[in-house]
Amino acid sequence: MTLARFSLPRMVAVFIKEFQQMMRDRLTFAMAVGVPIMQLVLFGYAINTDPKGLPTAIVSTDNGPMARAFVAALQNSGYYRIDHVLTSEKSAEALVETGQVQFMVVIPSDFSRKLVRGEKPAILLSADATDPSAAVNAVAALYALAPQSLAHDLTGPLRGLAPTPAAFEVRVHKRYNPEGLSRYNIVPGLVGTILTMTMVMLTSLAMTRERERGTMENLLATPVRPSEVMVGKILPYVVIGYIQLGVILGAAFVLFDVPMVGSIAMLLGIIGVFIVANLGVGFTFSTIAKNQLQAMQMTFFFFLPSMLLSGFMFPFRAMPVWAQYVGEVLPLTHFLRIVRGILLKGNSFEQLWPQVWPMLLFLLVAAVVALKRYRQTLD
Repeated sequence: MTLARFSLPRMVAVFIKEFQQMMRDRLTFAMAVGVPIMQLVLFGYAINTDPKGLPTAIVSTDNGPMARAFVAALQNSGYYRIDHVLTSEKSAEALVETGQVQFMVVIPSDFSRKLVRGEKPAILLSADATDPSAAVNAVAALYALAPQSLAHDLTGPLRGLAPTPAAFEVRVHKRYNPEGLSRYNIVPGLVGTILTMTMVMLTSLAMTRERERGTMENLLATPVRPSEVMVGKILPYVVIGYIQLGVILGAAFVLFDVPMVGSIAMLLGIIGVFIVANLGVGFTFSTIAKNQLQAMQMTFFFFLPSMLLSGFMFPFRAMPVWAQYVGEVLPLTHFLRIVRGILLKGNSFEQLWPQVWPMLLFLLVAAVVALKRYRQTLD
C-alpha cells in the first residue's frame, strides 16, 4: 500500500475554504487584529514605571525667599505638581486620605529663620504609600534636591551653609504602608482583578452556552421577561463572587498580613455594586457573541485594558492623560481605590463616594445595553 502523494491543489483548496470561513466570522477576525494593536498601544504608550507630575499639596506659612526657592525646585524636578498651597496641615491630610494628592509637603513657619541661623530646619514629606512604586522615584529625587535647591540663595555671608550635607533636613513619612511592602498594594488589587475576570467570563459564557446547546429555545418559550432573565442569570454569580471575595480576603489577612483598618461591612456592600457591574458587562457580551469562543475573546478584550489602565500593575498617575481618561471609565479603577482606601486608610463612605458613583453609572449603562441587546426570539 503506497501513501497518497501530497497534493498542492488540494491543500490550496482547503486553505481557501478555511480562509473564507474565517473571514465570515468577522468578530473573531476583528479580535485577532484588534488585540495585538491594543497591546502595542497600551504597552508602548500608556505604561510608564516612572511617574512624574504627581499631585502635591504644600503646607507653608513661611513666605521667605528660601521657602519659595525650595518649592520652585520641587516643581522643576518634574516629579511634583503643586495643586494646592495651604496653611492648614489638617486640610492637606484630608487630601492625602482621599487620594486627591500623592504628597503633602510641610514647610515650618520658621524655616528661613532657622536655616539662616544654621539650625537645620526639617521639612516633612508625607507620601501616600498605598502604591509604593508610584512614590519611590519622587522621594529619591527629593533627597537629591536638598543640597541643591538653595545653592543660589546660600551665597555671601550664608556661603558656609551651602556645603553638603544640606542646610536643611528632609523627613519622609510613608503613610498607610511605612515599610513599602508591595503585597499591601497587590493583594487588595487582586480582589478586583480576579472578580473582573471571573464575573465577566462566567456570565458571558452562560447565555452562549445555552444557545450552543439548544436550550435557549426552551427559555424563550416561557413568559420570562428580559429583565427577569438578566437578574436570574446574574444572581447565582453574585453568590460566587462573594465566595471568591471571602477566599481572597481570608488569604490576605492570614497569609499576607494585610491590615483591615476600615469597615468590612462597607467593603462587602460596595463590592456588590462592583460585582453586578461586571456581570452586566458579561451579560452584554453573551448577547453579542455567537459562541463561547467569541465570548472568551471579548472577555479578554475587556480584561486586558482593565488590568493595565486601572493602576493595578502600573502607577495610574504615570500614564498619559488620554489613558487616564480611559481608565476612569473602567469600574476596576475605582474599585481599586475603594478597596485600598478601606483596607489601608480606613476611609469613610463620604470619602469613597467619588469612586462609588462612577461604578453605579457604569452599572446602569451596562444594564441598559444588556437589556436592549437581549432578544426574546432567536434570529
